[in-house]
Amino acid sequence: MSSDKSSNKRFVYREFGNDNSAATQRGVPELPPQQQNLKVEASRKGRKGKTVTVISGFQTKPEVLTDLVKQLKSQCGSGGTVKDNEIEIQGEHKQKILDILTKLGYKAKISGG
Repeated sequence: MSSDKSSNKRFVYREFGNDNSAATQRGVPELPPQQQNLKVEASRKGRKGKTVTVISGFQTKPEVLTDLVKQLKSQCGSGGTVKDNEIEIQGEHKQKILDILTKLGYKAKISGG
């Protein structure tokens, strides 16, 4: 057994040679805003009665979503986050968010009652 100090990784068994972690990550198809069909809905499920506006249907990179959620939060004057490729904005802002998204070029529609 050799003590090679240049390599800090110690593997007992590896079936394939190189560490291709970039190759195993799933690629997200990047579509332009005009080709994305988004749903805007207000939800209370699992939030202790608090209303949250959820925008789903994105097919873009997480960096674009973080920029978009920042813009939506500032224009709605409330908090929000990105979870599971969906944007959640605190409060019921369905119509306002729909107007903002259509001005940005997204195809969006209000879903639910």
